[in-house]
Amino acid sequence: MKARNSKKWTSAPLGAGLAIALLGGCGTQNDGGAADTGSAIVVGMSDDVLATDPASGYDPGSWLLFNNVFQSLLSFPKGGSVPQPEAARACAFENGSRTYRCTLRDGLAFSNGDSLTSEDVKFSFERAIRIDDPAGPAPLLSTIGSIATPDARTVVFHLKVPDATFPSKIASGAGSIVDHREYPADGLRKDGKAVGSGPYTLTSLDTSKAVFGVNSRYDGTAQVKNSGITLSLFHGNQKKLAAALEKGDIDVAYRGLTAPDIAKLQDSTAASDKGIDVVEGTSAEVQHLVFNMDDPVTGRLGVRQAIAYLVDRDALVSKVYRSTATPLYSIVPAGITAHNTAFFDLYGDGPQPAKAAQALRSEGITGKVELTLWSTPSRYGPATDQEFRAIAGQLNASGLFDARVRSVPFDQYEKGIAAGTYGVYVKGWVPDYPDPDNFTQPFFGKDNVLQNHYENTDITGRIIPATAAQANRGATERDFGELQDDVARDLPILPLWQGKQYAVAYDNISGLEWTLDASTVFRFWEINKD
Repeated sequence: MKARNSKKWTSAPLGAGLAIALLGGCGTQNDGGAADTGSAIVVGMSDDVLATDPASGYDPGSWLLFNNVFQSLLSFPKGGSVPQPEAARACAFENGSRTYRCTLRDGLAFSNGDSLTSEDVKFSFERAIRIDDPAGPAPLLSTIGSIATPDARTVVFHLKVPDATFPSKIASGAGSIVDHREYPADGLRKDGKAVGSGPYTLTSLDTSKAVFGVNSRYDGTAQVKNSGITLSLFHGNQKKLAAALEKGDIDVAYRGLTAPDIAKLQDSTAASDKGIDVVEGTSAEVQHLVFNMDDPVTGRLGVRQAIAYLVDRDALVSKVYRSTATPLYSIVPAGITAHNTAFFDLYGDGPQPAKAAQALRSEGITGKVELTLWSTPSRYGPATDQEFRAIAGQLNASGLFDARVRSVPFDQYEKGIAAGTYGVYVKGWVPDYPDPDNFTQPFFGKDNVLQNHYENTDITGRIIPATAAQANRGATERDFGELQDDVARDLPILPLWQGKQYAVAYDNISGLEWTLDASTVFRFWEINKD
């Protein structure tokens, strides 16, 4: 997978604090479709919509649009991590995990009335791969070797290597199907319009809002419970987003309120009197400390072990993030297949200065270790700087470290990581799909995105290929457990926390109980306004 600036490297919306995520769930009924019932709803969001063409966008705002305007062959059911048929009537592997065949529903059509056939599916995937936009999803489609279309309703993917996660990949925004008559084959669409076959149409988009109408031609599993959505854009301004919610200018706040905002709303009598509710859900968003294995300081195992013994995750999530996150003790988060607690088992859940000192002595280190923690608020939010200052304080309180924090703009930050000049730095991750592969292969596989010079040939040569070929994801638990244990021992990264999700809305909004899961799909259709 190529390292690129993507939606996945986010552990807070651009600005401050953790994301408020209103992530919906689709039904698996066969009688779904565009109902055009209920009232129109206004959703406020701090992120921008950076792209309307699925071959380009790879950010939260763009994928929000894709998941509602375009169909994929498969989709994630509410609360589930196993993809189910959507534009497809059925999909299945053949030839192990090297061939994947899908049969489309009968009579599918785009919102403009054009029929949707296997030709459009083939065109959409080949187009995204061919364009290979730096901000696009092509890396998720890299295992596709060729695509055959025996007839108008059949699509056959021939994969370069066994890839049991392929169904999850094409159930994401990367699997968006476009009309081959509407999109250029070799370049991006430039007019800002979008033509898909999903539950909604993009009526208009400007710098202040995106307006979505119900697609009367939609045929799929989603059952639309409103008459349209207006997405109000706040461009990272959390104060304006919070004020808009308080004044009633928006019905729902999505991605952008800070952790203190959430805590305040949860405890606020005034908010309760106004009918503002906070609903908590699960998330697979994670954040890690990353160690440069070639650095003269953090390249020493004893130094990394000492840090692992001293970091107090409970203090970080309670004091910095106001309990809007939970401590994380492995690289695969809770709620995802094969999650374990490898780091807890090895290093405990609280500061252990004596064990930290012993780890340093094993390296022959007797004086204080000078250490710089690198952060970037322009990508991960100012709360990350506060968090890193807290970590530096924890290390220094042991008397074993002289740690300090450097915070730089994101462009400079990425250059410093690529050049290998940082010993320890922060990375956050929002998964593309809820599978342990998406928390391991991008970090430890070939051309991994961490850029920290960690190599483990058993992981790259045996575990990752073996798990990628196993269609029964439950059967991968042993191998993924071994991978997590290996990483905990080698310590190329130190997991810090796993995020929670929050929907903040007025009490005349219903359906939120179905909208908070780890799929990372924001489903408009589940939201209803009385």
